[in-house]
Amino acid sequence: CFRSFYAKQWSSDIRLDGKTAIVTGANSGIGKATAKDLAMRGAHVVLACRDMEKAEKAVADIMREVESASVVAMKLDLADTKSICEFAENIYNTEQSLHFLINNAGVAICPYQTTADGFEMQFGVNYLGHFLLTYLLLDLLKYSAPSRVINLGSIAHLIGKINFEDVNSEKRYHATRAYAQSKLANTLFTRELARRVEDFGITAYAVDPGKVSTEIIRHLRRSLQLFLRTFAFVMKTPAEGSYTTLFCAVTPDLESGGYYRDCAPATCSRAASDDRTACKLWALSCQLLGICWD
Repeated sequence: CFRSFYAKQWSSDIRLDGKTAIVTGANSGIGKATAKDLAMRGAHVVLACRDMEKAEKAVADIMREVESASVVAMKLDLADTKSICEFAENIYNTEQSLHFLINNAGVAICPYQTTADGFEMQFGVNYLGHFLLTYLLLDLLKYSAPSRVINLGSIAHLIGKINFEDVNSEKRYHATRAYAQSKLANTLFTRELARRVEDFGITAYAVDPGKVSTEIIRHLRRSLQLFLRTFAFVMKTPAEGSYTTLFCAVTPDLESGGYYRDCAPATCSRAASDDRTACKLWALSCQLLGICWD
């Protein structure tokens, strides 16, 4: 099997009965595979998705494939801070605990667009939306501790740079650089978050899922999409792409704030390890979102 050669296999029999998880972007790809695995372990899983029709189909698929699965779909549009606030309110109204917040959703290499609040789409969805979501759900994470926050990164962060002078790419836009910036931001966010919440029993992890065949390639040029689909056998399946996320969710005694790839600690870029940049990005994020997160 080619996939077994290129993707490290992983398994764990750890149960999560009585635990609650939120997975953003869980209607397809890595997110759906993650939600299904968590449900198989006995967790109650909230699929937080923009497209509710696809989300309800994902719920039906998981319930059909996993006996006694406890999964629900809730509307969450990470490109709209109003939707993020409404989602958080719904969570507080319906869920009594939150043990795993898996910030999985993302967009990649898309044409220049802005969110409902004027942020560049990749920076806004991949990073700022999840930053705000985590902030809003922090009290429930504290109440449910020990709890974990897992942020999806990418190897693309290696070429990333936080352009503090033009973070929303208003002066100049390059789709790949904007994507790399958003993934670097997620890794820096994880590092700073871990430092700030360690006294509350919350841990945080940045995850690189690897090269995975998912719908996220939809914004690439057709010729490149065709190439990737032709050679999909050398890429991970969504289930294989979920392994490191699940590893960080269930493995005890992992280093909080760390960067993980192929179910093991990995080396991130020098830029992603810069505490001063992480602190500066945190302050800018609070300013952009109009929140105070000490």
